Amino acid sequence: MMMSMQPFTRKPLSIISKVHQSMDVGNKIFGIYKEQEIEGTLIQEQDGILTIKLASGYNVLLPKDELDVKSVKPIVSTKEKVHPIKQDHNLPKVSILHTGGTIASKVDYATGAVHTQFTPEELLALFPEASTIANLTSRLVRNMWSQDIRFAHYNIMAHAVFEEQKKGATGVIVTHGTDTLHYSAAALSFALKGITIPVVLVGAQRSSDRGSSDAATNVFGALRFITTVQAPGVFVAMHETSADTSIAILDGLHVRKNHASRRNAFIPVNGTIVARVTDTVEIVDKDRLARWKANTDENWSVKPFNDRLRIGIWKTHTQSFADELTPYHSFDGLIIEGTGLGHIPMDTIDEFTTEHEQIFAKVKELAQRIPVAITTQTVFGRINLNVYSPQRLLQEIGVLGNNCDMPTEVAFIKLAWLLSNYTTDEAKKLYSQDMLGEISQRSPLEDWH
Repeated sequence: MMMSMQPFTRKPLSIISKVHQSMDVGNKIFGIYKEQEIEGTLIQEQDGILTIKLASGYNVLLPKDELDVKSVKPIVSTKEKVHPIKQDHNLPKVSILHTGGTIASKVDYATGAVHTQFTPEELLALFPEASTIANLTSRLVRNMWSQDIRFAHYNIMAHAVFEEQKKGATGVIVTHGTDTLHYSAAALSFALKGITIPVVLVGAQRSSDRGSSDAATNVFGALRFITTVQAPGVFVAMHETSADTSIAILDGLHVRKNHASRRNAFIPVNGTIVARVTDTVEIVDKDRLARWKANTDENWSVKPFNDRLRIGIWKTHTQSFADELTPYHSFDGLIIEGTGLGHIPMDTIDEFTTEHEQIFAKVKELAQRIPVAITTQTVFGRINLNVYSPQRLLQEIGVLGNNCDMPTEVAFIKLAWLLSNYTTDEAKKLYSQDMLGEISQRSPLEDWH
């Protein structure tokens, strides 16, 4: 939480206290600002502005040249010594691949800032009980927030999983930031097509040093699922409810982050959870596990993404304009997130809707150049372009996606993966075909939130 005390104006540098010269991030400082006493921890200094965390927990932003610093105390390190964890080599071998995110972050109480700079050894130290479930190995693949992930990082993760299986791992956990975890789950599902071991992506909505952290329970849930069920495929392990009572194992192709901060932010889309982990492991959807097993290939290899591809997502809305589509002429593919069963604004109804003819013309032009597919903003449900005449026109001009129930993120990933591994014509034919279970065979009424 940030709090600015009051507007300020710059003053001459001559009033800067000499103490400023020895201030470092993490220092405890005491000073006077406009006759007010300021005492707290220096979090950062940028462009002449000091960010100071007060004892109340609030941050204040103060101009450095207006703070009369009276005392500075040196940094007190809060970093704990990491001790080796004894491993039981008779337990199943599970590899943890660390990519960053909240699950491997904690607050540095010297500065009040959140950091992700942990070695794999430190990650294991955060979850020492995990060594009682499996023989663990851990290595750093990347250390980044998930919003920074690109196609190239999917390839890095996929090759790392491949290497771990070659080394004898019976399962792999990928720790990952939650913001784009569902994108990565879908990407790994396709890139690891044919995989014969379980791969479980795990995130956390609360950092590991907080009492409300979901990090450890999510990791334990993933470990129990891997070691108990030993089912091949790509899955996600996250809280089923806001309480610590159960961990949901979700299919990597039917999962979505649906809340910004709740611990049970991840939900199944157009399906149910695969399994529920409590003190035991309950299989909920045997069909999903069977479909993953049916797609295994003992000679599987990574089928990577072309990291130069440009795939767009255009979201229709009630004031859409045709020129919004112009930039996609330089793209390799486009996902249109339409409304309902797969609608876009394309009919001229009155003098206010003449723009819609131009939108349809743009979509038609794009569909002749690149693969264009449609999904629905409702998230849940299936595209049906056979119900209304305007939608039948979309099929006629080549828009893909009829009868698909992939959420937009999965559609985006699938189209990118197809264009990375097949010709454009092949990608168009395969897009609406179920390859790994990404398109549900049926849509049960009870399976939506």
